[in-house]
Amino acid sequence: MILANAFCLFFFLDETLRSLASPSSLQGSELHGWRPQVDCVRANELCAAESNCSSRYRTLRQCLAGRDRNTMLANKECQAALEVLQESPLYDCRCKRGMKKELQCLQIYWSIHLGLTEGEEFYEASPYEPVTSRLSDIFRLASIFSGTGTDPAVSTKSNHCLDAAKACNLNDNCKKLRSSYISICNREISPTERCNRRKCHKALRQFFDRVPSEYTYRMLFCSCQDQACAERRRQTILPSCSYEDKEKPNCLDLRSLCRTDHLCRSRLADFHANCRASYRTITSCPADNYQACLGSYAGMIGFDMTPNYVDSNPTGIVVSPWCNCRGSGNMEEECEKFLRDFTENPCLRNAIQAFGNGTDVNMSPKGPSLPATQAPRVEKTPSLPDDLSDSTSLGTSVITTCTSIQEQGLKANNSKELSMCFTELTTNISPGSKKVIKLNSGSSRARLSAALTALPLLMLTLAL
Repeated sequence: MILANAFCLFFFLDETLRSLASPSSLQGSELHGWRPQVDCVRANELCAAESNCSSRYRTLRQCLAGRDRNTMLANKECQAALEVLQESPLYDCRCKRGMKKELQCLQIYWSIHLGLTEGEEFYEASPYEPVTSRLSDIFRLASIFSGTGTDPAVSTKSNHCLDAAKACNLNDNCKKLRSSYISICNREISPTERCNRRKCHKALRQFFDRVPSEYTYRMLFCSCQDQACAERRRQTILPSCSYEDKEKPNCLDLRSLCRTDHLCRSRLADFHANCRASYRTITSCPADNYQACLGSYAGMIGFDMTPNYVDSNPTGIVVSPWCNCRGSGNMEEECEKFLRDFTENPCLRNAIQAFGNGTDVNMSPKGPSLPATQAPRVEKTPSLPDDLSDSTSLGTSVITTCTSIQEQGLKANNSKELSMCFTELTTNISPGSKKVIKLNSGSSRARLSAALTALPLLMLTLAL
């Protein structure tokens, strides 16, 4: 009898541990090989230390050289190499913007992922690690560095763009790098050549990558009440050199040119990942993260795809790359869609307005704010409580938002927000995606807690 009871106890513990270690209890990248995510430079080092991975990686690079994906996959050796590398750390690796070996990291990333895509994709996955910081963090740091104890939206009378330039001049690093790109971008080469655009772009990239966003954002996204201020904002990147050209190229041609460069391709993919309009969030931004969108936008400055304000209108915010859709032929619809991601993007517009107004989705407004531009499916957005969760998990943010709407008695136009709440609370699958939305990682902890709670009861039963 004792042996039978002991056997039952060990069987129970074994099944509990198995359930906790099962793939269903793992989430995100842990589902693939149960390994932590590393940057691609480190992943390359790990691969080089393993003979099988190293040889397959060399094979894949040879396969990708000068071949399209279909030609590469027709070769069995190339296909086998790709399958092996999908089980290596290289498959899950990501890069950090501004890291010491960023270009090398991105080259490694695309050497794997270009072989996984079906030709030219409209939206590509970002090779960069997700952004977890929020605009509210930028506001706090901007207050400290400016020495004013206030955020950029306190005074409605001052020229915020001029104030931002003055704040930059008080910081040695910001002043040095700003003076550098202004000097380079204003240097005329010849009567027919306005400037050296390549050097101008490089100086701009150094400025936006090396100067803290507490300074760069204030110059790039300052709020304006008059045309003079808006013109100063438009002139921030010296557009006559860095942005404008004699003729506007076709946007799809410009995108193709950008994608031939690993850095430009990565920044564009990151912009789409963080600024693509979402109809399932309050702000129209993925994960309601304004900071991620603004960082991705600033990250494109200094490349062929450099965006800028199209005019000096202080009330209407319209940004665009220097391109149009003339001559698109049967690709005109795709071209217009690409261009609208800049010119008619509610996420980007809301993020720029939010920074200029000193507001974020998880904090109360500090000053008067302009009405946010909403995505077409949502006509009016209720205000959010101060304690809105910063979680990037859709499930958590939706539950918090919907609960706050009901608790505060806020009414949405045509009850669209509330109907969206009930719809989203009953599904874990995002539309158009085969991926399960990642909810809280507490499911495995809940199972462990339940198992530990049941264990004493089992032991008591067996003892009786």
